[in-house]
Amino acid sequence: MKIAMVSPYDFTWPGGVTAHVTQLARELGRNGHEVQVLAPHSPSRQNENDEPFVALGRSVPLPSGGSTARVSLSWWLYPKVRALLQREAFDIVHLHEPMAPILPLCVLEFSDAVNIGTFHASYKHSHLYRLSHPLIKRWHQRLDGGIAVSPAALRYVNSAFPGNYKIIPNGIDLDHFSTKAAPWPEYQDGKINILFVGRLEKRKGLRYLLDAFSRLKWDLPDIRLLVVGPGNPDKESHSVLGARGLKDVVFAGFVSDDDLPRYYASADIYCSPATGAESFGIVLAEAMAAGKPVVASDIEGYAGIVTHGQEGLLFPRKDTEALAHALGTLIRDPELRMKLGAQGRQSVEQYRWDRVASQVENYYHDRMRLTNGRTGKRADKRGHTSIR
Repeated sequence: MKIAMVSPYDFTWPGGVTAHVTQLARELGRNGHEVQVLAPHSPSRQNENDEPFVALGRSVPLPSGGSTARVSLSWWLYPKVRALLQREAFDIVHLHEPMAPILPLCVLEFSDAVNIGTFHASYKHSHLYRLSHPLIKRWHQRLDGGIAVSPAALRYVNSAFPGNYKIIPNGIDLDHFSTKAAPWPEYQDGKINILFVGRLEKRKGLRYLLDAFSRLKWDLPDIRLLVVGPGNPDKESHSVLGARGLKDVVFAGFVSDDDLPRYYASADIYCSPATGAESFGIVLAEAMAAGKPVVASDIEGYAGIVTHGQEGLLFPRKDTEALAHALGTLIRDPELRMKLGAQGRQSVEQYRWDRVASQVENYYHDRMRLTNGRTGKRADKRGHTSIR
């Protein structure tokens, strides 16, 4: 099949959706399909992905759910997108966050292929969808199939666009994060290493981890916190660092994909204290692939990955005391760490990219059968197979 993979987000900036699109395109290419990625870009940045990439529009940063989304707002993309779709005649157009501005909407306006949408996001409230619903409803009706990456993402999209969505999870390159990676020697000095990976945004909850770490450090001096990810600590995190004079907190900053598995290999415990807006805990899956026990906030997107007492320990979000207790339990019990890590390594097998890509591929075939294998021009542009 000839497949267009469409992302609203700047393909030259790292992010969860970009990583998903990259890996899925790569896996589908290995299966013999011709895949092109369509996404905005920043001319000043280099695209490090090796998938066939068509740059469509320059991106601008917009606040989104406590993070920053870099999307194109250029409506002049319309003629360029229309010409591209007519020239390439894709069999499948797979749009990630299909209701996000502006590129996916441009593509949906002109696509005569079988249009599939994958919904990644999950927020507690769906204000954005509800406010924009009258404007974007007609584009949603042009989808022939819908995928949600988790129950949390399904709940979120269904709150505004009820439909018959299929849950297909994010995938992970298990071999990349396997126990074969070599740990950093400077962190193999007998101290227990607690690892945090993520952008240093308020919603990631780093302040709660720093607070819990400071409580534990008094009684358990041989512990270290490794913080990996781009950005600067928020004001509350700075306050904890300054007031407590914490030692053994290492801010590694942004690290390459090649180096990231070495940080997981260096860790004894992985911790993610996110406060919400996580539809799928990809970092939890990475830690599990590395055979590490997980301590994570008990939010919807994480509870779908980790079962309390099996792959890790869950604690009520923003509860520093409960977080410190969970970490302390694992710090003091190496056998429990090994047990949870081994279970996590077994559970994460379901997220192998070859398995995930196979589910996506089967869904493509199902939707093509329902549309009678429609490709090319349609007599009626509104004649899509509804996902409702």
